[in-house]
Amino acid sequence: MANPELVISSCSSHEEENHCNFNQQKLNFFFMNSCEKFWAQGRKPWKLSIQILKIAVVTIQLVLFGLSNQMVVAFKEENTIAFKHLFLKGYMHQMDDTYAVYTQSDVYDQIVFTVNQYLHLYNVFIGNHAYENKDTEQSTMAICQHFYKRGNICPGNDTFDIDPEIETECFFVEPNEPFHTGTPAENKLNLTLDFHRFLTVELQFKLKAINLQTVHHQKLPNCFDFTLTITFDNKAHSERIKISLDNDISIRECKDWHVSRSIQNTHYMMIFDAFIILTCLVSLIFCIRSVIRGLQVQLESKEFSVSDQMEFVNRWYIMTIISDILTVIGSILKMEIQAKSVTSYNVCSILLGTSTMFVWLGVIQYLGFFAKHSLLILTLQAALPNVIRFCCCAAMIYLGYCFCGWIMLGSYHDKFHSLNMVSECLFSLMNGDDFHYGFPETELHTFISECKNLPNSGKYRLEDDPPVSLFCCCKK
Repeated sequence: MANPELVISSCSSHEEENHCNFNQQKLNFFFMNSCEKFWAQGRKPWKLSIQILKIAVVTIQLVLFGLSNQMVVAFKEENTIAFKHLFLKGYMHQMDDTYAVYTQSDVYDQIVFTVNQYLHLYNVFIGNHAYENKDTEQSTMAICQHFYKRGNICPGNDTFDIDPEIETECFFVEPNEPFHTGTPAENKLNLTLDFHRFLTVELQFKLKAINLQTVHHQKLPNCFDFTLTITFDNKAHSERIKISLDNDISIRECKDWHVSRSIQNTHYMMIFDAFIILTCLVSLIFCIRSVIRGLQVQLESKEFSVSDQMEFVNRWYIMTIISDILTVIGSILKMEIQAKSVTSYNVCSILLGTSTMFVWLGVIQYLGFFAKHSLLILTLQAALPNVIRFCCCAAMIYLGYCFCGWIMLGSYHDKFHSLNMVSECLFSLMNGDDFHYGFPETELHTFISECKNLPNSGKYRLEDDPPVSLFCCCKK
């Protein structure tokens, strides 16, 4: 006959074992991926399917918007280059850092040339540019000079008397005003510069244009406003007046437009963007539901440590939620841009670019379904804190070298004139890209480098040298 105490004890331990197995199975099922849940209970991987679909449609959306945005960027850059050639006398491409004038007559000639080009806009320009219209009048060109209030400078006697307060004088040139070139005394600018006192001269005016190339791609054109500022910089008073042209570009909705044929591509893109918004909303609902379920399981598992409880909140789902929100907002903004209600290309680019980056980073989560990739992801996850510490230490050393190189070599080498240039130079040096360009070879090294004979060519051997053994280098 069996011992009753032994039977009761064994039943009690058996019930406890079943209870423990139930909790373990519940947690084990919670941490399964989509494929394992399908094998365990036959649950359809809807969330995985939505994410795969979202990766495809969001990437296509980004590529299409990037191609459209590329035309806008190209139009801006080409207009800026054209303005430099049209308004800067004798300008050549890629001479922004060296474009300057050195005599007083060159300063007046440059100003007169710019004003003359502005007044003869319709006879000079080959594009569809025009003056800005304000009601019934056209915008004017503002010519402003900034100079010290008082300045008596005598370098020969090493004396000066100066009031650093800056004053500004401006006058305006009407587009329809008759104008003829000539000497400073003959032209109608009535501009006299005191080169000992003046700091800068600015010529500012506005032009408008319409980007018609988008019509060929079945998209509505954009209207552009160009605010041009030509600056003559004499702040250094170094007998070199640098000239620069800044182009502040803004995109506006065209007030009155008409296209003879219907642009169907815009309607198809609007439908595609609406489908992406719907897909992201479904993904957003699934991920929020999974996060809420994780929080519920976390509340039921109080016996674990705080670090273990954080495992119940899937950080991949948090990133997917952020990505979905950014995609929805970016898609709505993109639809408004296509409808020409807004022109916030930069904001839309940031939203769509960030969301697409998060979407592709989320692919790493699904690579964990495979054993080899899962091991790699766990290794990267464990090594991430040490990598961050290493990057912080390396950044301190890098910044130290930047400040040291800037203050020590800034006066002697073009590559170290500013902190930005120092950072670029040191980064190139670490990659080995810019060594010879950043630090030119000496005359000795240049002379030696002309000899192209290899060490094993036999040309370095003298007549009385013994033959070299085949194993001499191997013994070292």
